[in-house]
Amino acid sequence: MLAACAGPACAQEGDASPSVSQVEIKGSSASYDPRRDDTATRTVVGREELGRYGDRSVLDVLKRVPGVTIDSNGARGGTIQMRGLGAGYTQVLINGERAPSGFDFDSLSPDVIERIEVLRAATADLPTQSVAGTVNIILRHVAKKGERQLKLGMLQSSQFRGPNAALQMSERGEGFAWSLAGDATAERYDRAWSILEETIAPGGAVDTARMTHAPEEGRMRRMNLTPRLEWTLADGDTVTLETFVNINRFRNRTQLSVATGIGAPPPVPELVTRMRADAEDLRSDLSWTTGFDSGATLEAKLGVTGENAKNAIFRQGADSLGLAVTDGRVDSDWRDRGANSSGKYMRKLENGHAIAAGWDGGVAWRDESRIERDAIRVFPPDLPLDETFEARVTRLAMYAQDEWNITPQWSMYLGLRWEGIRIRADGNSFASTRSSSNVWNPIMQTLWKIPDRKGDQLRFAVTRTYKAPDIYNLLPRRQAYENNSATEADFQGNPDLKPELAWGFDASYEHYWAENAMVSLGASLRRIEDYTSNRIYFDGYRWIFTPVNDGRAETRTLELQTKFPLKSLFPEAPAIDVRAGVTRHWSRVESVPGPDNRLERQSPLAANLGLDYNAGRLSLGGSVAFQRNGQVQVTVNRGYYSDARTDLEAYAAWRFDPKRQLRVSLSNLLHQDSGFEPTYADPVIGVEKRRFHYPDPVRLQANYEIKF
Repeated sequence: MLAACAGPACAQEGDASPSVSQVEIKGSSASYDPRRDDTATRTVVGREELGRYGDRSVLDVLKRVPGVTIDSNGARGGTIQMRGLGAGYTQVLINGERAPSGFDFDSLSPDVIERIEVLRAATADLPTQSVAGTVNIILRHVAKKGERQLKLGMLQSSQFRGPNAALQMSERGEGFAWSLAGDATAERYDRAWSILEETIAPGGAVDTARMTHAPEEGRMRRMNLTPRLEWTLADGDTVTLETFVNINRFRNRTQLSVATGIGAPPPVPELVTRMRADAEDLRSDLSWTTGFDSGATLEAKLGVTGENAKNAIFRQGADSLGLAVTDGRVDSDWRDRGANSSGKYMRKLENGHAIAAGWDGGVAWRDESRIERDAIRVFPPDLPLDETFEARVTRLAMYAQDEWNITPQWSMYLGLRWEGIRIRADGNSFASTRSSSNVWNPIMQTLWKIPDRKGDQLRFAVTRTYKAPDIYNLLPRRQAYENNSATEADFQGNPDLKPELAWGFDASYEHYWAENAMVSLGASLRRIEDYTSNRIYFDGYRWIFTPVNDGRAETRTLELQTKFPLKSLFPEAPAIDVRAGVTRHWSRVESVPGPDNRLERQSPLAANLGLDYNAGRLSLGGSVAFQRNGQVQVTVNRGYYSDARTDLEAYAAWRFDPKRQLRVSLSNLLHQDSGFEPTYADPVIGVEKRRFHYPDPVRLQANYEIKF
């Protein structure tokens, strides 16, 4: 249950972060299942599942979780999606707090993660910018017993290769415990992707046909560290200091060559770009937990965050005659600093009530500069080349919640959260921008265990959530591209954006017939006000791409999930565990005529199936994840198509002895490439299409794991 623990001893054994919901365990811990027993529905991915395939990125783990998909768009990394929605609709937290702006989850290794919680409906003690749901990533903490483990690995494919290493150390003593989890990766890649560009005139004739070939090579270095210290004081209070460090180094070189078959060549058909990107993220939290004679518990936390990033992009381009037309460099530097505080008071009352109330607030500052120079290229007269800006984001949230066990079969969760956000931005290239939002979020969830039907239960939830505009979408700065067109438009923010507000309704039926065996059927509805879409227009000189509020939208989901040991159906069956799920999404944007007027980049269908077998020293298994994707009509004149994708993976692990293990995994066994196609339709110029294609090879990952 999402109720309070009865004292500091409970808080010591769980995660000390006050932003993370505490758990009241009914009966023995071995029989407790958060998916089955919590009033507020959530799915927990534990250490065993996190390490099963030897993944290098948390994104690889999440694509196998039912109800979660990854939109990679063919590039490295990707967007975490629930209900087929990402880009701010799915809230991703680290230890119960929002991840830093622009954080690359592809750089976060499963080796530094304790567990992942997937919440399909909001709760008051977590941020409610979660229209589609919440993925809460909990970093490693001190094990109950001493632990020493080293993992050495190697990735190999026709495009990507490189070693990785991970270390986990943990020790618990009298009144003091500590842990250190870390990983490091060095990776090189060499691949070639392509773009097919066409313009079809209103009469059907092809006016333009171009093919861009883009060989790319580069290297990546990343490191994660999560040291944690815990003290238990004489009076039973606990103090925890937890730090998270993420360091990334990225270098690449891309050569774009455009071959024009029909029509005029672009202004810059030959372009070589080189990129150097360095970033360091730091988060450190000091937490204190104390208990009272009444059985109540108080948790409080102070934290600081920081990020430094430096990007340099070099461009050298030539026209169709081979004459140099651009030879420039863009330097972008930014620095983030922040401080936050949160707290939570929890107490059990009579008649089955467990109440909690708390706060969560902070302030963050960003300083950024962008300097562009070019020895040849002539820029528009109104385009600033030296830009600086400062931004401050202030946020405060207060909440209260009550989880009430009305009867042994019926429990209810009631919560109310108020969140306020203030953004102020000043720069030398735009007018000062101010933005504010204040949102009240009532939440109700209930669980009813059907009498006389052991293992059968019903859930229902009503939630109010929202999606605040990203600071980059608010800033009226312009980002220009050499070959400007309707499908490669300059981006410009919109300071008048409003937050999107959503009412959500969730219902599900669950049946549990044996240990670790369940099946569920769920449905959900989200009604969104002030939906944010992206518009493209021609300002007389350039094509511009900008976000706007675009009325109402609605998304509906039907989801079927199951997991079970095969022995629960056939007692003589081998030791195979089965997990499967299929999710169907529908959505509609009222201001866009159909068909296919769905929310942008929403995957309409996702399905997955996994099998795991354990026989003594040998463990093996496989999984398949499918996304249908397809055509979306984003606005009246803009469309977006993405390819269907099927990811087939397999793994095998051999345990030599209790301390040594070899794990081998294969991913993308079907050699599925990725692709997408934005389109723009104009009654005068016709339909412009830009088709991206990214080849994706089979990948082999081998890990040797040692306990010492």
